[in-house]
Amino acid sequence: MKILLVIDQFDQGNNGTTISARRFAQALAADGNEVRVAAAGKPARGKYPMPEIHFLPVADSIIRSQGMVFAKPNRSVLEQAIAWADVVHFMMPFALSRVGLRIAKEMGKPVTAAFHVQPENITSTIHLGKNKKANELLYEWFRDDFYNEFTHIHCPSPFIAGQLKEHGYQAKLHIISNGVSDEFYPRVRQKEPELAHKFVILMIGRYSEEKRQDVLIEAVKRSAHSHRIQLILAGQGPKERSLRWQGRSLRYPPIMGFFDTERLCELMAMSDLYVHAADVEIEAIACLEAVASGLVPVIADSPLSATSQFALDHRSLFEAGNVDDLAERIDWWYEHATARHQMARVYAESANQYRLKNSIRKAEQMFAEEIAETLG
Repeated sequence: MKILLVIDQFDQGNNGTTISARRFAQALAADGNEVRVAAAGKPARGKYPMPEIHFLPVADSIIRSQGMVFAKPNRSVLEQAIAWADVVHFMMPFALSRVGLRIAKEMGKPVTAAFHVQPENITSTIHLGKNKKANELLYEWFRDDFYNEFTHIHCPSPFIAGQLKEHGYQAKLHIISNGVSDEFYPRVRQKEPELAHKFVILMIGRYSEEKRQDVLIEAVKRSAHSHRIQLILAGQGPKERSLRWQGRSLRYPPIMGFFDTERLCELMAMSDLYVHAADVEIEAIACLEAVASGLVPVIADSPLSATSQFALDHRSLFEAGNVDDLAERIDWWYEHATARHQMARVYAESANQYRLKNSIRKAEQMFAEEIAETLG
């Protein structure tokens, strides 16, 4: 198949959606498909480049601090890209995809969409994440102005598929994990001097309101073993300064920064526990990658997050936002090293069902179904 992916940002793998999209494109191509991309950024082989949208300085700074850019649609370039494709897969519901969808419909092309942008991710940025009305309006806007134009929608988790059904989305919903790359597997690596003789807790995610690194930092402060714990907070985002300030009083202040895949794999191999404290997640592929790498997770049981699906029992769950409950879970896993090592193997095995190769097969079936229905 000739598959065109339409996504605002593709060049830099510095946010979860873009990282997943890049791996998705590579895996589709490795499975024998021709894959091209329409996205913002510089020209490249197999890419139809679009200019970037620049906002007012304050908004632009917030957007870029979270690793995002938005693409300004170039109609003539989009027409060329869509004319080439057998199927067009839209990965975000913004201007680029909306113009692309109109062109694809005019050409009679098969189209599918993915739901990667949870409304609460947007509203949390402007401190309205818990405002039910604001989130409902975004679900309705996405539905009425974009997603109800599709017959097939890719949902990365059963949770988000349930949310779309609840909000009246009419398409057939394909539950397909974003998929764990084979780069993530249990490794044996001696801890580097900075981490030696410490209990290392890793969390990966944007430094933004809804990811709740603040809960993890406070839980470590209340842990009975705080004097032995080293936090690693992998990510970037607008809350970096406040998180550093919050963590300054820990015996070992958090190690913070954006790390590439190779370094993340090394850090996972040197960590003792993975915590995912986010209140809002469509899937949280980073948590799944940590699990696949042999880390036992402790996950917030938020009703707006899919990530709790990866917990195998109650020991890996804590009440979302409850600092004391998280501290108790951390202490339990610290004090039960044998159980932690045993469960690490079980968790790594459990992640294999989410391997990227399985997701690619399901996505190809969705594309084939759409092509058959559109072209007869």
